[in-house]
Amino acid sequence: QVQLVESGGGLVQPGGSLRLSCAASSSIFNILPVGWHRQAPGKQRELVATISSSGNTNYADSVKGRFTMSRDNAKNTVFLQMNMLKPEDAAVYYCNCGKVWGQGTLVTVSS
Repeated sequence: QVQLVESGGGLVQPGGSLRLSCAASSSIFNILPVGWHRQAPGKQRELVATISSSGNTNYADSVKGRFTMSRDNAKNTVFLQMNMLKPEDAAVYYCNCGKVWGQGTLVTVSS
């Protein structure tokens, strides 16, 4: 079974940027769609972005124009570049592939 490990979270000021990574343990990851989700305290988990095996992406309206998802198949890794971060972007960010989820990485946006 594929295992996913997220990294790259941290504390950033409003307007700043972070790049999240999701590394998979198997190359089968590269032929499957992958999603980034987030969950803020007291809120439901929401889908942020998805990428197909061919690299087509879709984004939630709340992050369009600010977030970019990409994948590097040579590294079995997907990325989420987050720019112009807002306090409402603060959450634990998870990647998923099928029924497999990573452990999450915390993003804090605060001055």
